[in-house]
Amino acid sequence: MAKAPRNHTLELKPRQMSRYAARAIKLSTKVLPESVKDKVIWQDALRALNYLPDQCVDLMIVDPPYNLTKVFGGKQFKAMDFKQYQKWLDSWLKKTVRLLKNNASIYICSDWKTSLAIPEVAGKYFILRNRISWEREKGRGASNNWKNCLEDIWFFTKSDDYTFNLDAVKIMRKVIAPYRDTNGKPKDWEDKSGKKTRLTAPSNIWTDISIPFWSMTENTPHPTQKPEKLIAKLVLASSNLGDLVFDPFLGSGTTAVTAKKLGRHYLGIEREKEYVAYAEYRLEKADTDKAIQGYTDGVFKHRNS
Repeated sequence: MAKAPRNHTLELKPRQMSRYAARAIKLSTKVLPESVKDKVIWQDALRALNYLPDQCVDLMIVDPPYNLTKVFGGKQFKAMDFKQYQKWLDSWLKKTVRLLKNNASIYICSDWKTSLAIPEVAGKYFILRNRISWEREKGRGASNNWKNCLEDIWFFTKSDDYTFNLDAVKIMRKVIAPYRDTNGKPKDWEDKSGKKTRLTAPSNIWTDISIPFWSMTENTPHPTQKPEKLIAKLVLASSNLGDLVFDPFLGSGTTAVTAKKLGRHYLGIEREKEYVAYAEYRLEKADTDKAIQGYTDGVFKHRNS
């Protein structure tokens, strides 16, 4: 069946999938930093983490499976007892500590329920800085509960020495009360083509994110894909040009693709062939297409367009 004209969801045929997945690497021994820079590793994270070099990562962004029964690329992740889930989190998170530079930052994604486990587990290894809550507006909701539109991102650092580029992540908002000074000049706002706007510092509550859906060119078949705009905020705030951004649960490649578009190096691990292929395909497209929906001319728009 042909797609609707406005359906831009990425699709790969079996032969394409094999070709793109073949670009990824697999590790069987300890490697040097240069050999994994700008690479996708097609492997289970628990194994691949053993072979990565010490203190090579400037920023780690993690979107692990939440404690839900869900199918990823034909394989099922099963919900666990809460204590078991904490133990699973710890099993791979403790392996990442040696990979991080002393001034590295760490962001860990979660839903409202698994969010309770993150600070307890990650707090053993890192310094907690903040909790970002963002509106995930999708789905029709439940008949006997509140609709779940909230996800969290926990912000940690390895030490008190870390990067935070505030000016890089300010948001352009419409000015409701455009005050002027005594000379009649705009006070802390500007008028461009009749639009009164102001750049404001971002808070830890984000309502300006649209998650990928069928009419967006970044959309893939991955069931829990994060938007490039969301990842771009983390990359710009907590890394610099040329830094290495690492994602041990890469999925269909959003962290790597966004890092590449923003002039950073990337490294990701993903075990499912389908998602490895989509990641490599998107990375190829990023050679010529640097656009991030909702982020234009160095400014985040209040809502994706």
